[in-house]
Amino acid sequence: MKKTIIGDNLPNIPWENKPADCSDVLWRYSGNPVLGWNPIPKAARIYNSAVLPYNGEFAGVFRADQKNGRATLFFGKSQDALKWTIGPDPIQWVDENGKPNPTSYAYDPRFVKIDNTYYIVWCDDMHGASIGLGRTTDMKTFIRMPNPLMPFNRNGVLFPRKVNGKYLLLSRPSDSGHTPFGDIFLSESPDMIHWGRHKFVMSKGGQGWWQGVKVGAGPVPIETTEGWLLFYHGVSTTCNGFVYSYGAVILDIDDPSKVKYRSRDYLLTPEKPYETTGFVPNVTFPCANLYDAETGRIAIYYGAADTCTALAFAQVDELIAYIKNNSEQF
Repeated sequence: MKKTIIGDNLPNIPWENKPADCSDVLWRYSGNPVLGWNPIPKAARIYNSAVLPYNGEFAGVFRADQKNGRATLFFGKSQDALKWTIGPDPIQWVDENGKPNPTSYAYDPRFVKIDNTYYIVWCDDMHGASIGLGRTTDMKTFIRMPNPLMPFNRNGVLFPRKVNGKYLLLSRPSDSGHTPFGDIFLSESPDMIHWGRHKFVMSKGGQGWWQGVKVGAGPVPIETTEGWLLFYHGVSTTCNGFVYSYGAVILDIDDPSKVKYRSRDYLLTPEKPYETTGFVPNVTFPCANLYDAETGRIAIYYGAADTCTALAFAQVDELIAYIKNNSEQF
């Protein structure tokens, strides 16, 4: 049987079969939330975080809002990607010479392995919201690299391999307010230092309202035989504030600035108490995915209500078929 996901077999990812009474293509983990209120002594909330397989187990970079209210990145490990041991202190960033190079704040990380290096992308402070970039090879020393793009920008997401010899980075340019620009762009680099050749990918809006205010790339794209599968969040405005839902898009494998299919309807929206009630109500914000190429299983980590970390599951063939058969007109 031909595999749809192009990647490694990872049979030990978290997984639950779809409930018999579920008709959706994404379904929630029955043990949600994976991380709840006050998960470690120095943090009130951990959410919008990213995980990867590492040495037969799992490693993660976590957005932890400390008890002074400031968002910072912490590192953690797990044997099963469900029960996490998170370090007591934030990641201690250094520069290329090993000297301290701390962040002012850091949040919403993405975590990806490219060749033999692990890269972290996050929302950084460079006289305003910008994209931060760092790397590690041993999960012990974390080197902070030059900011890839100028402010104001958020939702930086690296592709897991070079495309046409270049590193690729998704981002959402914005202004100094709450991101009214709201569209996704693609940038490329020969060396992870110099970024350019920016291309438009996709805009907010569409036939529905769930993504009418802004959209932003979510977890690292998954390479498939149909193209790059990318989960993304979409935001709508109600009389009581923003609502963050998420859907998925399939991008061209050789030119990911080209959208092939885009989910017309959201795949998951705030419904459960841990998604609708919390520090920021009505938020489901995907930041990471684990997948097993052999079975096509996908586990999606998402932040819930800016308070806790939750999990949802999908089967790649069912998901791609749904996106193709229910694609937004663009």
